[in-house]
Amino acid sequence: MTKRKDSDRTVLSSKMKLADLIDMNYNLLGVLSRFDMKFGFGEETVGEVCARYGVDTPTFILICNIYTFDSFVPSKELLDSVNVMDIVKYLHKSHSFYLDFSLRSLEESIEKMLEPCDGRHKQVIWKFFKDYKDELSKHFAYEENVVFPYVKSVVEFVQDPSFSILQYEENHTNVEEKLSDLKSIVMKYLPPQCDNQLINRVLLYIYILEDDLSKHTSIEDEILVPSVNHLEDKALLESKKGEEA
Repeated sequence: MTKRKDSDRTVLSSKMKLADLIDMNYNLLGVLSRFDMKFGFGEETVGEVCARYGVDTPTFILICNIYTFDSFVPSKELLDSVNVMDIVKYLHKSHSFYLDFSLRSLEESIEKMLEPCDGRHKQVIWKFFKDYKDELSKHFAYEENVVFPYVKSVVEFVQDPSFSILQYEENHTNVEEKLSDLKSIVMKYLPPQCDNQLINRVLLYIYILEDDLSKHTSIEDEILVPSVNHLEDKALLESKKGEEA
């Protein structure tokens, strides 16, 4: 993972060539795929490619900042420029990526790694993996079935008084703990007959997933929640104005 401190920060802008942006941080390749941006963009700028794919440029740049700079916290001005539904689309695509690609790749690598292991080791590893997969699936299902429809209703000024985005924030579960436990077991307790290269591959998949999920959580906590909360406050203010009129 490309790590950059705040002191090393380069200002990301719509005028940068997209190829230069990716070259600065290869982890942004995943951001492109979740916005359905295709390769072959030549010398086009970030703004030009975003316009071609119908992606809000400030929102794209804000997500790239989260992935590029450690501890990045957007300003109120940046949050005001966000297209909330583009954030929701991005998070939805991320869910599909994790479940359909990342976890599947990890599962296949674990299966190969465990071939020489005895039944006890296999049982322990698979239990941790299954528990984690189930927990992550439930977490995503809640967001897909409850949170995202609510966000859409707020954007359309149809607010559900029985729910608020702060309730989601308060109950936002940490889905990384079980993944960390799985990583620890693979690293510390597998028998010596397991192939070291296969163990390395499994650990690499876990580290990549762990880091990507951390960025995913940052997008939810640092962009989605405050942006929707702002829309809620705006809707409430408009409602009070209507009552006073």
